[in-house]
Amino acid sequence: MEQQTEQVHQDPIHKDMTMGEILQKYPATAEVMTRYGLHCVGCHVNTFETLEQGMRGHGGSYEQVESMLIEMNDFVKNQKFSSNKEIAITEKAANKIKELIQKHPDKTGVKVQVLSGGCSGLSYDFSLVANPGHDDKTLEQFGVNIYIDQESLNQISGSKIDFVDALQGAGFKVSNPKATSTCGCGQSFS
Repeated sequence: MEQQTEQVHQDPIHKDMTMGEILQKYPATAEVMTRYGLHCVGCHVNTFETLEQGMRGHGGSYEQVESMLIEMNDFVKNQKFSSNKEIAITEKAANKIKELIQKHPDKTGVKVQVLSGGCSGLSYDFSLVANPGHDDKTLEQFGVNIYIDQESLNQISGSKIDFVDALQGAGFKVSNPKATSTCGCGQSFS
């Protein structure tokens, strides 16, 4: 029994974490949660309900909770992020950007901005652009260009960006260590 407790502390995700905390740190785990029947990953309840409570509340067994935890932790451990310290994207996010650029050959990269607005005060904006702005910094990762202005970079420096496919909405999700709070949808922060 002691060994099992030790393993829980070594894994980044455990059953007593709130779903909101998990999604803030590891947004792509929404795909795993969805496969296990937790379709409410964007729900306001996820900020205070633990993973185990959410799974059990949706009729899941203790065995399913443990199975989901194993899958989520394996998923997190196997994610490939770029080594950029300013903003790191996953290989999956880069592949999605490449796919979008193929459909829009006049575009050369994705512009990332932090804008005023959203339910938590600030929001992330992603758009395909032909060229960087005159004061944008270019970060090349996994063969794609990410353009970002200095003010936005100051607000999200150290962040990780992934692309998530989930029933509650597909899109780029940011795990921002500078965010003091986030909304349930993962698109807004303060």
